[in-house]
Amino acid sequence: MSSLLQGKKIILCISGSIAAYKSAFLSRLLIKQGAEVRVIMTPAACHFISPLTLSTLSKHKVHTDVIDGGDWDNHVELGLWADAMIVAPATATTLAKMSTGVADNMLVASYLSAKCPVMIAPAMDLDMWKHPSTVSNIKRLQSYGNKIIPVGHGELASGLVGDGRMAEPIDIVRYVSTYFSRRQDLSGRKVLITAGPTYEAIDPVRFIGNHSSGRMGIALAEQCASRGAQVTLVLGPTHLSTHQSGIETISVFSAEDMFHACRERWEHMDIGILAAAVADYRPTEIADQKIKKKEGNLDISLERTTDIAASLGKKKKNGQILVGFALETQNAMDNAQSKLKRKNFDMIVLNSLADPGAGFKHNTNKVTIIHKSGDFQEFPLKSKNEVAIDIVNDIVRIQQAG
Repeated sequence: MSSLLQGKKIILCISGSIAAYKSAFLSRLLIKQGAEVRVIMTPAACHFISPLTLSTLSKHKVHTDVIDGGDWDNHVELGLWADAMIVAPATATTLAKMSTGVADNMLVASYLSAKCPVMIAPAMDLDMWKHPSTVSNIKRLQSYGNKIIPVGHGELASGLVGDGRMAEPIDIVRYVSTYFSRRQDLSGRKVLITAGPTYEAIDPVRFIGNHSSGRMGIALAEQCASRGAQVTLVLGPTHLSTHQSGIETISVFSAEDMFHACRERWEHMDIGILAAAVADYRPTEIADQKIKKKEGNLDISLERTTDIAASLGKKKKNGQILVGFALETQNAMDNAQSKLKRKNFDMIVLNSLADPGAGFKHNTNKVTIIHKSGDFQEFPLKSKNEVAIDIVNDIVRIQQAG
């Protein structure tokens, strides 16, 4: 990683959020990777972390105002100097100002002068993150070519739990490193990715589902898009989403919804990655009204859902690449290899619930990638973003070999 950031000139912009304390760690990590860092802080940011802390870490003066002690601080010069600008944390206010060009502080003035890539790590409360004005500002900033670093999910400063946490400093460093190392080896390729669970209705209130969050599939979608692919993400019910450009998201509910969305598009795709946890069974009948509790047991008759993987595997054409996933609890390798052959996959990604930190609901995963040739490689526990890189690297190798 160090060689990727070695000698890079980076402006770290900090706005007024409690997450500003993370920027001290981020500054330190960037410098340890060989980057030269200059820091810009908004007046509000100075209430959360001292400019002295950031100047000590970066070994350079911190810029806080266009007018500094009666002298003009040259924001244009800073914008031209940098190889990258990172805005972390980026509050709702700062996003709005950047989106509309309200240059009333050093941060936005420098942003408007920057000729380098701009990477934005939002940080705000759940309701602010989901508000239509924030969503609109994010989309506008993306349309200008800015990169949005995905927010985290967890406990927020308000005490609520949800999306809006600033990405962790190590993940931001990885994002920036990936940008500088990015290869457009999927340029012009169309990729279909399924992610998340499916919900099979029992009545208007209840459903059969599973614990999949969709995080792995979303990470794969973002990795493919960053490498030039045109991505269609068929996403089951989940609180997660992606704002990255180059990704069309189709939201679905049931296995049947996901099947139809995939079937309609597969013919025109170059690559398919089936990361969704699709229900194998659904109720044979769905009650029109909520089923009321009564004495005794309730029996629900189930029937098989359409096998999406097998369906796409049968229709796979020469040149198309199809990747499956196998989450196993026993006889993992044997079951995964059998599934690879039955579904006509080119490779399959195996993970086990027996491995700590792997499977549903985690930000990490531990996988084994198995190819139809019989070759396989085991990987250690990694973040799902890193796992996505490993998977896409193998897909590219298959593509290049074919």
